[in-house]
Amino acid sequence: MSDQELKLAGDDYCFACGKLNPIGLKLDFKTVDDEYIAEFTPAREHQGYVGITHGGILATILDEAITRFAWAEGINAVTAEMTVRFRRPAPTGEKLRVIGRLTENSGRIIRGESEIIDSEGNVVASATARLARL
Repeated sequence: MSDQELKLAGDDYCFACGKLNPIGLKLDFKTVDDEYIAEFTPAREHQGYVGITHGGILATILDEAITRFAWAEGINAVTAEMTVRFRRPAPTGEKLRVIGRLTENSGRIIRGESEIIDSEGNVVASATARLARL
């Protein structure tokens, strides 16, 4: 199958958003204006250091907010590059809000950004990404 024939498909087992994945994060996004928004409360199973959400989990959530938004908008694309900035610890057991945006959609490259906000309104992590259209 060539790159031009490759189509993305979901089976509800995505680690980040799949409802059937027993160990998944089960993120449930909603489109609000030009943003893709979900809430997530990390559990102890999502920690790195005691009481602090693992950075890899945060990076996964940031990636999902951008790439899944593109997919929801009918854009067949995957993450080509992502830069994550960790700003402060994200405690486990506290609700986090993730917001994703698409900032450019032209040609083969799509650009986006996302951020995770804690219950006090502080940005705990943010990302910018380039997606490659398939």
